[in-house]
Amino acid sequence: MRRVPLVVLMILGWMVFVLPPSLSATESKSYGPDPQLYRTTVDRAVQFLTSGLSHDGSLSAHVGIGPTALAALGLLQSGRSATDPEVVKALMYLEEYVQESGGIHMPGGHIPTYETCIALICFKEANRNGKYDAIVRNAEVFIRGSQWDETRDKDKSDVYHGGAGYGAKSRPDLSNTAFLVDALKSCGAGPDDEALQRALIFVSRCQNLETEHNTTQFAAKVNDGGFYYTCVLGKQDEERMTPSGGLRSYGSMTYSGLKSMIYAGLTKEDPRVQAAVKWIRNNYDVTSNPGMGNAGLYYYYHTFSKTLDALGIDELEDKAGVRHDWRRELTEELARRQEPNGAWVNTNSRWMEGDPNLATAFALLALNYCRPPAPNEAP
Repeated sequence: MRRVPLVVLMILGWMVFVLPPSLSATESKSYGPDPQLYRTTVDRAVQFLTSGLSHDGSLSAHVGIGPTALAALGLLQSGRSATDPEVVKALMYLEEYVQESGGIHMPGGHIPTYETCIALICFKEANRNGKYDAIVRNAEVFIRGSQWDETRDKDKSDVYHGGAGYGAKSRPDLSNTAFLVDALKSCGAGPDDEALQRALIFVSRCQNLETEHNTTQFAAKVNDGGFYYTCVLGKQDEERMTPSGGLRSYGSMTYSGLKSMIYAGLTKEDPRVQAAVKWIRNNYDVTSNPGMGNAGLYYYYHTFSKTLDALGIDELEDKAGVRHDWRRELTEELARRQEPNGAWVNTNSRWMEGDPNLATAFALLALNYCRPPAPNEAP
């Protein structure tokens, strides 16, 4: 008897878990956006980013190397090759910020872990014939060293354990930890990787779900299965708290948390995954970042699409029983929001999304997970 590959069984398992029961395996349905709309929207975004590169290959260099790395990654994933002149120009700019420590960041900056994770994923995507092997290898060592663990006096009982912050000395948060997980996965790390398992401990403590994996003071206050920014609070976090003293869940963090759990090896049977999927069904939205309105909207679009792609699903049923072809709906929403010059910009400038280069890079990355099937590809 012919064996079914394990990866196929896993994907089928996710489909049974997330797709509505009425959608049988024999039903024929075409998913994804209109190919012409998709291509036009992507092409206009690519044109905006490539035409906006400064003479040194940077985009919005005044805020750091993040926008350049995100844009270069978006260009690579949308079909530009690593030898494309504009991509080469951006990569050469990023190379200038490779530090002796292995980090890839602005010297003396406040977000070295964040910048290194993004740049590492970009260089890994561009790596051909070993050109960036040393940069990738050294950057991986750097980000592994930025994680809070026993070597930094944070054992499993400490809420810092497994997390990563903007820098090695920064308090950990779910956003930076999710980028750490993404970067390690891009380097080939699997669920058995110790760093991913440590990250899972921190990620679980950022979920509004009281289990043996989250016994923090916030676990049972909201208990809706969504995720919050961090379990390590400071005075600046008062706005994140609910009247009951809990931490409110919101979209971008919930998708980031769920994606990190999937990459760390959790399956559909795990209560943490089940609770997170229930939250996204209850809060499905492509017009806002649930719980945050338009704040961080384009970051949300990126995590939304990457997570649903990681789940391996084409359609999601919301709490009202409505089925959503999320790739089509997100593409149409992004096309509606696109400016005449091909850019996106958030009217809410929080987290720097008022910068069109940053917002456009996130939007392009999101679109890369919405790609319609090729003409001869089965839906």
